[in-house]
Amino acid sequence: MKIPKTIKKRDGYIARIIPFMRKPLIKVLTGQRRVGKSYLLFQLMEQVQNEDPDAHIIYINREDMEFDFMRTAADLNNYILANRKEGARNYIFIDEIQDISEFEKALRSLLLDESNDIYITGSNARLLSGELATYLSGRYVEFKVYSLAYSEFLQFHELENNAASYDLYTRYGGLPYLINLELNDDVVNEYLKSIYSTIVFRDVVSRYNLRNTVFLERLIQFLSENIGSLFSAKNISDYLKSQHTQISVNQIQNYVEYLTNAFLIHRVGRYDLIGKRFFEIGEKYYFENMGIRNVIIGYRLQDRAKILENIVYNHLLYRGYAIKVGMSASSEIDFVCEKGAEKLYVQATLKLDSETTIEREFGNLLKVQDNYPKIVVSEDEFRGNSYEGIKHVFIRDFLLDY
Repeated sequence: MKIPKTIKKRDGYIARIIPFMRKPLIKVLTGQRRVGKSYLLFQLMEQVQNEDPDAHIIYINREDMEFDFMRTAADLNNYILANRKEGARNYIFIDEIQDISEFEKALRSLLLDESNDIYITGSNARLLSGELATYLSGRYVEFKVYSLAYSEFLQFHELENNAASYDLYTRYGGLPYLINLELNDDVVNEYLKSIYSTIVFRDVVSRYNLRNTVFLERLIQFLSENIGSLFSAKNISDYLKSQHTQISVNQIQNYVEYLTNAFLIHRVGRYDLIGKRFFEIGEKYYFENMGIRNVIIGYRLQDRAKILENIVYNHLLYRGYAIKVGMSASSEIDFVCEKGAEKLYVQATLKLDSETTIEREFGNLLKVQDNYPKIVVSEDEFRGNSYEGIKHVFIRDFLLDY
């Protein structure tokens, strides 16, 4: 096992994982393909070696042909037993574990030995949360890994915080591998198309044995065009009927779930701020990576407001918030964000260029009768302003300071 000589650090994730190292808990890193889970494993291995030069590390990358033989839980268990070191702590790192059948049974057995410190990654939300929750309840901790935040994008590409850098970020997204490519449309879009195809056909079509790939592609295109719009599976079904595509509501719900499980999109439910409950119908969808979204539908001037809203949502996820859409009578709050006892209300709008827009965006927040912070984020580059006590924050300041 060779750790790459140059690793771009993502210390925010490592700081969250460190308290659980050498504890009898499986550390699970989940996220869309190519968001950097493998390199976080390498960074963790480097951390282990720095603290203990004699540490015994077992590394399994299921995408490496060297481990093509490893198909079942028994294969995994036997390999680790054959390669572990007696009388020492064994640090076990397994990349893309979902490709091993019934892997959770092997993990449950390996966890019985307290000398094993286990770290795994996976690219399927349901596989890792559902099956691990069933077989390893209370014995694992999950860390969700996202595309690079804007601050990380600047760090990785060694860029200044300016309009040109922000444009690159919104255009190409934050997949870490982009540091190895020239940042122009011809080069980057070819790479992003290949990642998109891998996610769709490997993590969705192949995993769920889907036959109607034409509909799947139309659904993804629909979601790309309607970022941040409120709709239900029935709305989508009705729209597709108007486009001469017949598909049941149940099928749409299933396909959306598959895309969510593959981390291609995030689903955000509506929450009644008065009744303190989630609505059963209607939600919003955002893309995990804006570069991938843009190669699906194009990077278009008319989509700037949608892109801004998606960027704000992704940043709030990166900051560790649980997010919902707030509803109160006829008002809507884009993002109601919670983290422990902390709460934040956020409105995202492209421009505050009219009294109507200002009254709507700030007015909806003023209707929320509590003392938690409330902000409006936009691309208007003026700073230090507020409206009846509610802050306005410039988008690049928000991405670096909040």
